[in-house]
Amino acid sequence: MEAPNEQPMTPERFGQLATDIQREVARSIVGQENVVRGVLTCLIAGGHALLEGVPGLGKTSMVRAFARVLDLKYGRIQFTPDLMPADVTGTTIIAEDEVGRRLLSFQEGPVFANLILADEINRATPKTQSALLEAMQEHTVTVGGSSRPLPRPFYVLATQNPVEMEGTYPLPEAQLDRFFYKLLITYPARGELATIVRQTVTGAEVSTRMVANGQVLMEMHQLALEVPMSTYVLDYAVRIILATQPGSGEATEMVRRYVRIGASPRGAQALTLAGRINALLNGRYNLSFDDVRAVAHDALRHRLTLNFEAETQGITTDQIIDEVLSRVLEMPR
Repeated sequence: MEAPNEQPMTPERFGQLATDIQREVARSIVGQENVVRGVLTCLIAGGHALLEGVPGLGKTSMVRAFARVLDLKYGRIQFTPDLMPADVTGTTIIAEDEVGRRLLSFQEGPVFANLILADEINRATPKTQSALLEAMQEHTVTVGGSSRPLPRPFYVLATQNPVEMEGTYPLPEAQLDRFFYKLLITYPARGELATIVRQTVTGAEVSTRMVANGQVLMEMHQLALEVPMSTYVLDYAVRIILATQPGSGEATEMVRRYVRIGASPRGAQALTLAGRINALLNGRYNLSFDDVRAVAHDALRHRLTLNFEAETQGITTDQIIDEVLSRVLEMPR
């Protein structure tokens, strides 16, 4: 079944497609509405998402559901301590042609797909984690001195366990900054847990239908880029980013005390693009101050590096962002 994509992308069609995608994914995933919306925002933005939560909360099932609903070629990489970079990108091997001559042939790794599940990414060593950097930023991989393009569209949805769990390695700051969103997956509520048990112990498979494809996602992305943004809202997003940087004159008190590295310009890009998508998801065609605030935690929580004092006192990046949003005014004085 081919998703219809001959229709022009309008705000109305954008909203209907987003509703259909979220509804179909929800057939496989109970609860987690905010996370599903966050993943969809990342895909429309053309970015990558980092999903954090303890094992068993349905992170892998969610990624597979998105691949089915969006008709994307799915690739899965299980990150383990002994995983090598070539296991991610692929490698050059010696093969024989039809007449028996030996030649070098490139064997593609699992990264050559549209939607990559990088499962438990922080259980691999930093060297292997870094193998995804070029793919995430440049949409290419370099093997044996040759650069090879990856399929379009290309998304990485990485899952990680909380960093305090045994056998995990913190992701490098450069790699964290390349994720558009960091989404926190929490335990299901009482009613949701009961529904999950009922659905899974019966053995009945939940079917989902394809409602869009990669081309449609890219059209939705283009429409999001065209959402008007006033200079006042842009300035508000920029001042939020500056307020997270401890060396800036606009840094808040908590930032100066607890933050070692603030948000980069990518943070401002994520705030404004995610805010535009949030406006479209809410049926509006203009970026507002509320849209910027609504996406701030998901777009910035992984872009702030806290210092030792913050860790010893249990300060979280979400608390820092809360203070920044409370202190940065919509209109500067």
